[in-house]
Amino acid sequence: MNTQLLDALAELVREKGISQEVLVEAIEAAIVSAYKRNFGQAQNVRVDFNIETGTIRVFARKEVVEEVSDSRLEMSLEEARLINPNYQVGDVVELEVTPKDFGRIAAQTAKQVVTQRVREAERGVIYAEFIDREEDIMTGIVQRVDPRFAYVSLGKAEALLPASEQMPNETYKPHDRLKVYITKVEKTTKGPQIFVSRTHPGLLKRLFELEVPEIYDGTVEIKSIAREAGDRSKISVHSDNPEVDPVGACVGPKGQRVQAVVDELKGEKIDIVRWSADPVEFVANALSPAKVLRVIVNEEERATTVIVPDYQLSLAIGKRGQNARLAAKLTNWKIDIKSESEAKQLGIDPYDQSTLLDSKDIHMNNEDESNQTFDLQEEIE
Repeated sequence: MNTQLLDALAELVREKGISQEVLVEAIEAAIVSAYKRNFGQAQNVRVDFNIETGTIRVFARKEVVEEVSDSRLEMSLEEARLINPNYQVGDVVELEVTPKDFGRIAAQTAKQVVTQRVREAERGVIYAEFIDREEDIMTGIVQRVDPRFAYVSLGKAEALLPASEQMPNETYKPHDRLKVYITKVEKTTKGPQIFVSRTHPGLLKRLFELEVPEIYDGTVEIKSIAREAGDRSKISVHSDNPEVDPVGACVGPKGQRVQAVVDELKGEKIDIVRWSADPVEFVANALSPAKVLRVIVNEEERATTVIVPDYQLSLAIGKRGQNARLAAKLTNWKIDIKSESEAKQLGIDPYDQSTLLDSKDIHMNNEDESNQTFDLQEEIE
């Protein structure tokens, strides 16, 4: 029986990933419960489980007192000194009280307690693993779907993908494999509860980290993300290394890197623009693919007025204002877009050299590969 117990213990350690110390503690606690239930609930006992031999011994613990009021918990000084003459009042004497048939009783009574402790320890292992994966990306398999959640298996645990975090252009079916972003891990009485998202901007960032080595190693940095999941996103990138083109690195050879991200997001359009500390340049870049004539900056209100050619107005604003809205989120600047003719009517010179982007910069920021738009057709309002 001892061999079977040790074998079962070793198997639990291997399968559940629970430390041997936790399991031994669970077994000892279970046996204490079993002994108290069958041999006196008031008994103060300690269990010694020898992991080398598998033997279990039960010891009654009694305090040495001058006058005994409860023989199950106390022992007189005279009795104690018959065992060891060095005992003093206040010491604790341990006497072995392991019953002959205790193995069978312990096995029956302790099973439930041990199972519960093992389950709790297993939940703790899963929680510890996934709490470190918050704000990270994992690949999961859809198990089932109901109106509130899609249930996604992440291996050891099942995650909840709420309807509000599902992409509007996706339909989830059992056995679908997809990448999800872990937004929150909570500890509950039923085990860890993991919430994931397909719409979080962090998913886009992690996908680019997977596809672009320069982002993963820190050579290229994603400065900001603006996302309307399932439809269109904008990201701004920057590199301190002048020899590295951050936009080109994200695009990859023949657009392979960004295309892998687009495919994972089921065709979501992605604009990659160059970040700049200069709000004039950054706002102009963010409105890509529209061409910008002039950006007027109001530092106090953190607002900008952008002037574009008349034929570029619809493209700059975007369908239902999407391009302008995403550019504002990306830059964290308010953006008011005006056409060239409207600006002239308001007395604003679209070509004022004091705030005008250099013509070469305009060309680069809007027409060459320093900004890239993928799966984007010109949007006419």
